[in-house]
Amino acid sequence: MTESASVTEPVTEPATAPRSERSADVIVVGAGPAGATTAYHLAKSGLDVLLLEKTAFPREKVCGDGLTPRAVKQLVAMGIDISEEAGWLRNKGLRIIGGGSRLQLDWPDLASFPDYGLVRKRDDFDEQLARQAQKAGARLHERCNVGAPIVNELTGHITGVHAKLGDEKTPVTFHAPVVVAADGNSTRLSLAMGLHRREDRPMGVAVRTYFTSPRHDDDYLESWLELWDRRGAQDRLLPGYGWIFGMGDGTSNVGLGILNSSSAFRELDWREILKAWCASMPEDWGYTPENMTGPIRGAALPMAFNRQPHYTKGLLLVGDAGGLVNPFNGEGIAYAMESGAIAAEVIVQAHARATYAQRELALHRYPKVLKDTYGGYYSLGRAFVKLIGNPQVMRIATQRGLTHPLLMRFTLKMLANLTDPTGGDAMDRIINGLSKVAPKA
Repeated sequence: MTESASVTEPVTEPATAPRSERSADVIVVGAGPAGATTAYHLAKSGLDVLLLEKTAFPREKVCGDGLTPRAVKQLVAMGIDISEEAGWLRNKGLRIIGGGSRLQLDWPDLASFPDYGLVRKRDDFDEQLARQAQKAGARLHERCNVGAPIVNELTGHITGVHAKLGDEKTPVTFHAPVVVAADGNSTRLSLAMGLHRREDRPMGVAVRTYFTSPRHDDDYLESWLELWDRRGAQDRLLPGYGWIFGMGDGTSNVGLGILNSSSAFRELDWREILKAWCASMPEDWGYTPENMTGPIRGAALPMAFNRQPHYTKGLLLVGDAGGLVNPFNGEGIAYAMESGAIAAEVIVQAHARATYAQRELALHRYPKVLKDTYGGYYSLGRAFVKLIGNPQVMRIATQRGLTHPLLMRFTLKMLANLTDPTGGDAMDRIINGLSKVAPKA
């Protein structure tokens, strides 16, 4: 997964350029979970926000559609109606299959997070968040394809963006003293500002499709820890996992996530691996080609702060643009929303400062907060990725770990990052302690 080298060059403007009618306190580029959450919290705090989305809702994104309690907490904070009557399917926990064992674990009972997860298709999920940001006062422009950043010629700071608006692709400019890049893994805006992906950070790939299935109303997310490449003379155990998430609408989301810590990462056809895995399932589950309701689609998973710094020259990175995906389990939505809320809080405080120097001091706090919040945990995740890249380690962990329920409950908390930060049980204290002492890189 390499990024294109052909990046639109920043367009400089005079230091005294007039503010156009298309101006705001903040521009947020991208209306996925990270951008919509950022815009919502900014608007709720009284700031004028432009939310720019290159496509039109509803629109599809590659995702497992399963939300852990971390993401549920953010939905509640945004005032989203997450009732079953509103179309959300609740889940009780995670069912883990591997090494000939099957273990069902409920989400932990914590003060900091709810004890349930949710499932919802991304095309509908993203739109709900974007509309909630609109209700809070954000000005959403759909079919707004952002191109080059506008850069102040004296300070080098981004002060706006050039874009093409609508089906007619009308050229427009938007201006704001602060811009948020929420434009996903490709994040053309970050690249144009000179922020490139770190090659020393893990990257994953997810591929998924939907099947009509009698398992559509499963109230547990299901994770399969053994993915095999059965080509050639010897079978290879791959670093990643498969998932089956019932959607509650007659279909199941079936997919897999793979890490680049495997030598097989670049050579395998992951769509074919998914097809072969589905073919090994019981026939009455319905994961057969004739029951497939859509094509197999894939997407990159940028992990563990793979693009830094998260603030520079008026630009803040949130969600996938900043590599916020959890390296332990490939979860991205919760961290996209959390980083959006953190960025909004920092921007609101900076906006209230009286001078440019004071505002910059406040904005430079954002990467520090991210590292304090996730840095140690993501460092542990990077070590985990290296370990499971060894097929022998992966095999032993799968075969022996699932026979110890207490160990697996600890593992669930660790992989899903579900602990109480203060107090909690012994597992919480161990995980929190490890995260504190690990390097915050």
